[in-house]
Amino acid sequence: MSQYFDIHPDNPQKRLVQQAVDIIHRGGVVVYPTDSGYAIGCQLGNKQGVDRICQIRDIDKEHNFTLMCRDLSELSIYARVDNDAFRLLKNNTPGPYTFILKGTKEVPKRLLNPKRKTIGIRVPTNKIALALLEELDEPLMSTSLILGDNELAEADPQRIREQLEKLVDLIIDGGNKAEHPTTVVDLSDGAPTIRREGAGDIEPFSF
Repeated sequence: MSQYFDIHPDNPQKRLVQQAVDIIHRGGVVVYPTDSGYAIGCQLGNKQGVDRICQIRDIDKEHNFTLMCRDLSELSIYARVDNDAFRLLKNNTPGPYTFILKGTKEVPKRLLNPKRKTIGIRVPTNKIALALLEELDEPLMSTSLILGDNELAEADPQRIREQLEKLVDLIIDGGNKAEHPTTVVDLSDGAPTIRREGAGDIEPFSF
């Protein structure tokens, strides 16, 4: 049975955030809110956690995983970014974008796209997600919480609890969230390519 934390969306309770990060450090799989629905994640080096997430989401190892980052200071550790790409990221983060970039050796191979060696990078605006990342002091391995035949991430924490309370270690209730997906921008081959048009404006990437 998972734990269930009701965390304030504007003023996250530090005690609950610390407890959530303790669960992550102990190998836990957590469901948490973002600015585009809920996500499911675990610590970067948690192989068993990634396997559990793949099973819950019914996805294979070719899925494009995302590193949820608190800001761009962690970017060069985990992704290869040239000056043009960095300017685009700096001007459009935090925000409703996921950027696909070539990963570095710091990213576990199992998280990289096996063919393209890429990883998603995202800097959220959600205050609960940012509080978790600040306390964790490293990116959180994540993927959108999309269940069954749905195309969008889950938005209702009570519905998530009904479906996943026996499958994850923690569900964070940050209120009902918008179901708008992020805009996915591929910067791995130089010029930006829009892989999915979502909540983020594509105009800054239209050259």
